[in-house]
Amino acid sequence: MLSQLINLNLFAFLLIFARLGVAFSVMPGFGSQQVPMPIRLTFALLVTLVVTPVLQPILPLEPATTSALALLITSEVLTGAFLGMIPRVFLGALQTAGTLMAMLASMANAFVMDPVAEQQSSILATFLSTVAITMIFVTNTHHLMLTAIVDSYSIFVPAEGIVVADISEYFARIIADSFRIGVQISSPLIVAGLAYYVGLGIMGRLMPQLPVFFFGMPIQIAMQLALFMLSLSTMMLVFLRFFNDNLMSFVPSWG
Repeated sequence: MLSQLINLNLFAFLLIFARLGVAFSVMPGFGSQQVPMPIRLTFALLVTLVVTPVLQPILPLEPATTSALALLITSEVLTGAFLGMIPRVFLGALQTAGTLMAMLASMANAFVMDPVAEQQSSILATFLSTVAITMIFVTNTHHLMLTAIVDSYSIFVPAEGIVVADISEYFARIIADSFRIGVQISSPLIVAGLAYYVGLGIMGRLMPQLPVFFFGMPIQIAMQLALFMLSLSTMMLVFLRFFNDNLMSFVPSWG
């Protein structure tokens, strides 16, 4: 009896770790390449150890065959990857906003390494992503991400399979929502940039001898950066509200 209990606990631990470990390796902040791998692995193991006694009663029994066990673990790994990718898609809204604003501020070719996206991004997109991930941890929103993963067991019950059509539809919807929020966040600079370009064009037509492009770009950069600084707090509030509202759908216990 004792050996069966030990095996059941080990099976439950490994099954939960398959979902949580993959989710933490993909999730922004927790799965960042800036965090050493041993720290990420230790964190995932500790969280799994804490939640295993709570989640063990809802887990299925250990499959009798190796193929069934492999299929169950694969399903949990895919579920963890899906849950970890969701916050990254939300952060894509800031990539969209930063890229649009950089184009309007004549800084589209100024690329730096983005530690959040882990790729080369425009300087404004990198700044927005860094501020956003900082705000997520400062405001304890990362607790919501952790709770969403744990509560996901009431939505994606192990051994019940993954509905690929629903997941694909959900991803398509949040990608569209992220793009929409990105455009909304950058809308102040879009409006100001278009108005400035129209004014510059009119001035160029009225005074052809005036070198508008000579003094136009420095004014444009200064104006857009000033407007960016004034709008930054509102941008972060809009993003955090969007981030929280979408994650709350995975937290039935907070409903």
